[in-house]
Amino acid sequence: MAQADPKQATSLFEFEAETLTGDTSELADYAGKVVLVVNTASKCGFTPQFEGLQKLYSELSDQGFTVLGFPSGQFRQEHDDAEKIGAACTRNYGVDFPMFAKTDVNGSGAHPVFTWLKAQQPGRIGALLGGRAGSAEIKWNFTKFLVGRDGSVIARYAPATKPEAIRDDIQRALAKEN
Repeated sequence: MAQADPKQATSLFEFEAETLTGDTSELADYAGKVVLVVNTASKCGFTPQFEGLQKLYSELSDQGFTVLGFPSGQFRQEHDDAEKIGAACTRNYGVDFPMFAKTDVNGSGAHPVFTWLKAQQPGRIGALLGGRAGSAEIKWNFTKFLVGRDGSVIARYAPATKPEAIRDDIQRALAKEN
C-alpha cells in the first residue's frame, strides 16, 4: 500500500507509518477499532501521561480500542535514538501499545498522518482563525486525536488533557457501530 495523500484521504486507515522498530505498518490494520493518536515525548512535563494512556489501552483494548504513539522531537523533548525512546516508554511506564518512529508533526516535513489529522480537526485556535495556514499546528507534545471505527476524526484534545478525562468519549465511540 502506498502512502495516502493527506489532501485526498478520507480515513486514518489509508496511511502507513514506520514503527519504532523500523517496520512499515499499514494503519488499515486498525480499521474497525477506535484509535487515540498521540504525539509523544519521553522527556516532557507531560510524559507521565504515558501511564494514563497505557491504562486506557490495557482496560479498553479488548473492546476494540488502541493507542498509537508517535514520538516527536520537534519540541526538543525526545531522544534521538529509537532504542532509547522505546526503553524510556517501557521501563518507566510499561507501554505496550503500538509506538511509531520519531516523526515531525508540523511543517513541510510533517508525517502525512499528522497533516491529515490537523486538517480534519484544526483545534480550537485553528477553528477560531478559520483554518488559516499554521493555525492548526500542534502546539506541544501529547496532543491527542480520537478516531472512530470508520477512520474519521471525532475530536482533538490539548496536551494538558489527561487521558482519563477522555475515557467517556472513547467509550461513546466504542459503543457506536461502524
